[in-house]
Amino acid sequence: MRWCVSIGAVLVAGAMAGGDVAGIAAPNSRQQLVDKETVPTVDVELVLAVDVSYSMDMDELAIQREGYAQAIISKEFLQALKTGPNGKISVTYFEWAASSDQKIIIPWRVIDGPETADAVANEIMKTPIRRASRTSISGAINFAMPLFDENPYRGLRRVIDISGDGPNNNGAPVTGARDAALEKGITINGLPIMVKEPSYSTMDIDNLDFYYEDCVIGGPGSFVVSIKDRDKFKEAIRTKLLLEVAGRTPERRIVPVADKEPRVPCLIGEKIWQDRWGR
Repeated sequence: MRWCVSIGAVLVAGAMAGGDVAGIAAPNSRQQLVDKETVPTVDVELVLAVDVSYSMDMDELAIQREGYAQAIISKEFLQALKTGPNGKISVTYFEWAASSDQKIIIPWRVIDGPETADAVANEIMKTPIRRASRTSISGAINFAMPLFDENPYRGLRRVIDISGDGPNNNGAPVTGARDAALEKGITINGLPIMVKEPSYSTMDIDNLDFYYEDCVIGGPGSFVVSIKDRDKFKEAIRTKLLLEVAGRTPERRIVPVADKEPRVPCLIGEKIWQDRWGR
């Protein structure tokens, strides 16, 4: 079950997620058993995939960077770390735009307390801000999946966290990439950024949170935290990270299907691009 959550959602709702990641096969040989027993374990392997497309202005990009850095060193985040059986997570942070444009800002790092959290936050903030063309959510997901194989730590959960301010408008269809990740036992959560009025020139859409819910996120306990107020940007990022680190899901926002606004087709981004630019 997937749902959207407002900024003020209660953080303590839901149940703790447990068990090994479904995408990691059970050992079927002595060597596999040895490998599983000797690999260091963390509570979650978290990939932060952050949109830097031109539809994001420089102020938004700066607030986004600060939001992740401040969330990671926050008292609430460090307390959430302690709720897991291992008391630590591994995280990597990359920025993305077009289907062939992804840049790793933070390679895999373990966060297990204030010192390691500070180191990751400082590394995020010292990297120059950049912008790039187009928005390929599918490209971001496809880039994120093999990163888990490169991580020297193994988590009880594997999560890709996608932030973005528009639909997929470049590269392969988003649903194919999402489904491939789900087959590997990876959960995808979303942070749709909706602080500006939709623009024809940037191929924005109404109800981006519904689009993320229907087309982008998936997996056990997956959720969307939407940002609809620039002043709540950092709070939304912190809310999302707390939920992911603690393995919790927000309370369900009960909205009868008949009362919801029309859903956006998952191929809307690709169709808009083809209709508008002929490719």
